[in-house]
Amino acid sequence: MTTEQNKILLELKDAGVKRSGKWLVEHISFSVNEGEILTIIGPNGSGKSTTAKIALGILKPDTGNVILHTNKVAYVPQNLAIDWTLPLRVLDFMKLTKKITFQEINQALDMTGVASLINENIRNLSGGEFQRVLLARAIATKPELLILDEPVQGVDFTGEIALYNLINQVSSDLHCATILISHDLHFVMSTTNNVICLNGHICCSGTPKTIVKSKEFIDLFGASAAQTLSPYEHDHDHSH
Repeated sequence: MTTEQNKILLELKDAGVKRSGKWLVEHISFSVNEGEILTIIGPNGSGKSTTAKIALGILKPDTGNVILHTNKVAYVPQNLAIDWTLPLRVLDFMKLTKKITFQEINQALDMTGVASLINENIRNLSGGEFQRVLLARAIATKPELLILDEPVQGVDFTGEIALYNLINQVSSDLHCATILISHDLHFVMSTTNNVICLNGHICCSGTPKTIVKSKEFIDLFGASAAQTLSPYEHDHDHSH
């Protein structure tokens, strides 16, 4: 029986999407629980963003089912089209397409460490600051499910570490389910609860501790990656 502590918020059951006679992804089955970080990894073109869009209902699966157990969902896409010539403040950006109070905006910016930038022009932000504002905008309405597609783009290595630590902290504070699409294998090993490795289908899945030893992971990322990442193993194992 599902308890409040491990409430399932999203399920994909044998989901697949076909375009022009070719499967972009197929046989995708997984669930994500409240308070859990699930990371989706895989090479370019493996279907990571497609899977996220299926989960969000942006793409309707040609096979299988998507069962969403909450309507409080937030999404940070990989690419966001913004006219950088517009004089748009962080405050204005936070309110775009959303009904959100000033208090909620302040709280979210404070959680992501950029409250002091509320009146700053978006085009003047660094890559790291902009990613923090994007995250703040996503969490302002306190989602139960948070989906982040490559959330450290345009950020240097030090900023990446800080952002991943922030994502972990935000997920913990909100006790939300988080689906993270990432190329950063070190983060996968050090912070996430469960990992799904995609290459058009699910090659392997499980805890970081088991994933790093799987043949499918080694085939995709190489034996050297598995050996390098082994020290990042941890004991986030838990039952569902």
